[in-house]
Amino acid sequence: MPIDIQPTLGDEDVLLVPLREEDFEGLYQVAADPKIWEQHPNKDRWQRDVFEKFFRGAIESKGAFKIIDKKTGEIAGSTRFYNYNETARSIMIGYTFYGTKFWGRGLNPAVKRLMLQYIFPFVDKVLFHIGATNFRSQVAIQRMGASKVGEETVAYYGEAPKLNFVYEISSRFFA
Repeated sequence: MPIDIQPTLGDEDVLLVPLREEDFEGLYQVAADPKIWEQHPNKDRWQRDVFEKFFRGAIESKGAFKIIDKKTGEIAGSTRFYNYNETARSIMIGYTFYGTKFWGRGLNPAVKRLMLQYIFPFVDKVLFHIGATNFRSQVAIQRMGASKVGEETVAYYGEAPKLNFVYEISSRFFA
């Protein structure tokens, strides 16, 4: 059975729904805060024209999600599955961001847990690209049990290449 990298996932706190073209304005309202992108390699993603490229890449990936905070019903951010490798039994999770009002509320661990629980029957390891200067995200993924396994220059869709650290969570270490 082929893997579906864009299912609807949810629990009592959060809902991940496949990202659609009509989600642009609502998601851009979240992403338009420069503070979100301060530590990100692409610090100007809060600008509409730059975010439009990011959004286009998300739609074309066919693995992107709109994140809904179930407590408020608000769009909290976005994330995606990408680079599924059937032979290596691996996939990546990334391109994740949250509105600042959702920081520190436990949404990121909830989202990652949902995604990992869903995907591990299909893969043995999940990888994450995290910007070399994105210390918040590095700490967050390490708290989830990921280990740094490398460094890689990544060319985000329509953006200049930037140094990223590669983190990994293995199915055998995920509980």
